[in-house]
Amino acid sequence: MTRPLEGKVAVVAGATRGAGRGTARMLGEAGATVYCTGRSSRTQPNTSTHVHAGRPETIEETAELVTAAGGTGIAARVDHNVESEVEALFRRVRKEQRRLDVLVNVLTGRPADWGAGPFWKASVDDGIDQLLSWLRPHAYTARHAVPLMVKGGAGLVVEIVEQHRLGYHYTFWGDQFGIALKRMAYALAEEMAPHGVAALAITPGFMRTEAILDGFKVTEANWRDVIDEPGPKRFGWAGSETPCFIGRAIASLAADPEIMTRTGGLYSSWGLSEEYGFTDIDGARPHLWRYWEREFPHLTRGGTASGRTWEVADAV
Repeated sequence: MTRPLEGKVAVVAGATRGAGRGTARMLGEAGATVYCTGRSSRTQPNTSTHVHAGRPETIEETAELVTAAGGTGIAARVDHNVESEVEALFRRVRKEQRRLDVLVNVLTGRPADWGAGPFWKASVDDGIDQLLSWLRPHAYTARHAVPLMVKGGAGLVVEIVEQHRLGYHYTFWGDQFGIALKRMAYALAEEMAPHGVAALAITPGFMRTEAILDGFKVTEANWRDVIDEPGPKRFGWAGSETPCFIGRAIASLAADPEIMTRTGGLYSSWGLSEEYGFTDIDGARPHLWRYWEREFPHLTRGGTASGRTWEVADAV
């Protein structure tokens, strides 16, 4: 197996589970040294009010999976809402590695309240607090990671987001933080381009994460057995992917010698699969958007109240 990222150093911020764990594993598969950060560790569990607090996954487990995949996994407990902890993380990376090649932000804030009602009935202060809960950890992390990349004259910052386009994100405040993270990648790309550092945003498809599999009482080994049941069918499980699929997309981007031609873009795991030719770890090549166009067309074409969407070029 080729190891195009051997000798490269990555930080996956929010690597405990889901897309973060899948990305860390696949960067490891490509040979990278990966710092796996998060708040859930074997020595100090996550006791916050976060939706995943109390789940069994840990950053140490993720680091072990990175090493098993062929890279070097390093667990680092960090609360990315605390700037001093973020700053200490990158001081450590600088001291131990003297370089940083890839930063992947998979950090989440307060979940959107889908039942909050229209904007004019919601609390503005609460909405702004929710917006900042998403932006603050991403901004802290990029702020302290980027100087290492600029000093080295190369690097890649990846924001993992929802949706491969700029369509409405279902609630007013959910829309604000959803769009803001995409715009953050674009703004970083503008500022870092003269220094040879790229930034972009990428969305996964519907992922079979640990929490999703648990929620439907299945495993990665038998998830296909419930595809036609009402719950999984409604969520489009037949077109789903593992969290490693977006990880292979990011590994492909990180290994691309022409990455600066992609800076500022908004991409999808399935689109990049067609461009770079990688598959999911089960050998499949899921394409969520094509699947939804066939099975759930109201979600892909004029599926908002206004009937308007904002498209971004991508290989979909």
